[in-house]
Amino acid sequence: MADTAAPDLRLDVWLDVACLFRTRSEAQRACQTGRVEVNEQRAKPHRTVRAGDRIRIDRPHGQRQQVIVKGVADRHIPKAEARRLYEDVTPPPTPEEQALLDLLRLARPTRLVQGAPNTRQRRQLRWLKEDQGG
Repeated sequence: MADTAAPDLRLDVWLDVACLFRTRSEAQRACQTGRVEVNEQRAKPHRTVRAGDRIRIDRPHGQRQQVIVKGVADRHIPKAEARRLYEDVTPPPTPEEQALLDLLRLARPTRLVQGAPNTRQRRQLRWLKEDQGG
């Protein structure tokens, strides 16, 4: 698992390893734009992280995630182990916030599963393009 006595580790690296962001560059951007606070202070990506630090992350739609650092790891580990690096202390949403989140979820456009066109679809596309072109 994670080495709790590890030397200093950058915030952006820890956020990536702990799977709180998809990539390190996404974590860097969040830090640079002021969406990440460590111990109630805006944090830059190069700030060091230690066990016991309280991190607040501003998420989309006004949501805020709060975590307490329990361990430090400087390399990617399985997601199940990465969840042990922190304790999520985010308060549950109020009924009003939950209603807003539900509305936003319903208003989200649905994604159509669309891969590469099959032979029939390619022929139809080619026919349409030739017909439109002259």
